[in-house]
Amino acid sequence: MSEALQILQKYWKHDAFRSLQNEIIDSVLSGQDTFALLPTGGGKSICFQIPAMINEGICLVISPLVALMKDQVANLEKRNIKAIALTGGIKSDEMIDLLDNCQFGNYKFLYLSPERLQSDWILDRLKNLPINLITIDEAHCVSQWGHDFRPAYLKISELKKHFPKIPFLALTATATPKAKEDIINELGLQNPQLFQKSFARDNIAYMTFEVEDKLFRIEQILKKNPQPSIIYVRNRKSCLDISSQLQSLGFKATYYHGGLTSKDKDKNMELWMEEKAQVIVATNAFGMGIDKSNVKTVIHIQLPENLENYYQEAGRSGRNGEKAYAVLLSNPSDIAQAENQFLKILPDKKFLNSMYIKLCNFFQIAYGEGINEKFSFNLNHFCIKYGFPVLKTYNAIQFLDRQGVITLSQEFSEKITLQFIIPSKEVIRYISLNHRDEEIILAILRTYPGIYEMQTPFNIQLIAKKSNHSEMEIHAVLHKLKEKDIVDYHSKNNDASLIFNEIREDERTINRVSKYLENQNNLKKEQFKSVLNYVNENTTCKSKLILSYFGEKTSDDCGICSHCITKKDKKTDISKLSKDIITLLKTEELNSREIQNKTNSNADAIIFVIQELLESGCIKVKSNNKYTLIL
Repeated sequence: MSEALQILQKYWKHDAFRSLQNEIIDSVLSGQDTFALLPTGGGKSICFQIPAMINEGICLVISPLVALMKDQVANLEKRNIKAIALTGGIKSDEMIDLLDNCQFGNYKFLYLSPERLQSDWILDRLKNLPINLITIDEAHCVSQWGHDFRPAYLKISELKKHFPKIPFLALTATATPKAKEDIINELGLQNPQLFQKSFARDNIAYMTFEVEDKLFRIEQILKKNPQPSIIYVRNRKSCLDISSQLQSLGFKATYYHGGLTSKDKDKNMELWMEEKAQVIVATNAFGMGIDKSNVKTVIHIQLPENLENYYQEAGRSGRNGEKAYAVLLSNPSDIAQAENQFLKILPDKKFLNSMYIKLCNFFQIAYGEGINEKFSFNLNHFCIKYGFPVLKTYNAIQFLDRQGVITLSQEFSEKITLQFIIPSKEVIRYISLNHRDEEIILAILRTYPGIYEMQTPFNIQLIAKKSNHSEMEIHAVLHKLKEKDIVDYHSKNNDASLIFNEIREDERTINRVSKYLENQNNLKKEQFKSVLNYVNENTTCKSKLILSYFGEKTSDDCGICSHCITKKDKKTDISKLSKDIITLLKTEELNSREIQNKTNSNADAIIFVIQELLESGCIKVKSNNKYTLIL
């Protein structure tokens, strides 16, 4: 038995490696630079963890995701493997102690963000460590054509000068051919061994449907497939709404989003993992580290931002190798909503320049000054003062953070969550007896309609503006309501911290980084076009479309996606169905569900025929979502 397999069995309790893991490990152990593209669920971490355990010394892991670093360190420590992560918020003297531990404490893994490499003293300390492997996780961040480009990743190649004999291992789950080439060049990989697992998931049926009533279609899918399912939604409120609606239809459902407490996250996750709930309705906060093999169906009820994210989320189904379904439900209004969410909040150069100047003014930083100055920062205060849209501003600040112009901690403003815990009629009775509090309470109830059902993130500046009261008055009312057991109110004061890494130079600063902004904005627009093409293209196998996006060519249709199933229907049946629908619409206007009931036909075939009739100009859809003949 090989040493690698022994370690796998001893620490990870697996009897065999997954596809390509063993080959990647062998490449690293032979001292080769290595590039591995393993889609979601491919077991990337094993590829660097096992060779690091075999060799003397420590593995340096460069990762952009603090949550992922913490998660991996915790998992290694559970296996009694010593690991450290240098995440944000660690003071310099504490960091020196941690690096001393790495040097003298027999640690096997050191995780850090690429931004840490920009500190010369950290780089000097790394040179003295017995590093046996340098792993670049989420390597698509190196490429300007990757979906989360971070210029700090470009500094990683400098490690080659200091560790010329140490192998580099670049890992990613999603990279187009253009991004793959870019990663290899930017990291300076020397004659790398390339390993790429196919993006094909032969057991997943990719389905796209244009529907008027998404809940009705979800109900049909879940009744037909009663095994564990995930429904991805865009926001926290939708989590609760869809979960409640499914419960009212008789399904056991729970929900998961980033705003839940750790206790509630664990509780809801456990319900689903133990199959006490069939469905978990979740935002994209749900997914990291989820390894449930028997997920039958993953349903998206809104358009994803890009096919990289969609592929990863859809790929959480069918990991046991049995047939599974990845369903994307859409309707015409989704495109406009998605454009508002993904594209209209992209900052352009003009906005970035204006925002940066105002940011410097906000902290009274003079031109040519400000380097290494640190400030407490409240995003909401800043946006209200200058009339900036919050999401666009956040994206602009995040961009400057990725460029290294500023460093921003990831905690924003005063985090308040609020829930009314008495019935609405009791709240009305309280208002009638406490007129002074009326304007504030009514402003809260109008702004947060779901505040009776769940702990709701609360923007105190917004309520102050809407109710024409000071923030101090809002605080006072909230404390009073809490004392009277009317609300459950949690407040944690944690303004973001903002560090200026460069002197203020206004347009010179922005001109230097704006080319990256333009590239990233163009990339996001192209990615969204690819999503629309995936949804709207009705003449090509859906699996083929996904493979093509990631640079794989195949001549074979998958045979199980929504396109392939429709294609299998006999043309005579489709022709007859088309005539039947036209006959029905001669007498009355109908929606797709009514057409399905009256023709007793397959829902997929109905959608296909309606699409053909719409494209040929035989019918049109009215504002009430009913179809009628074009006379």
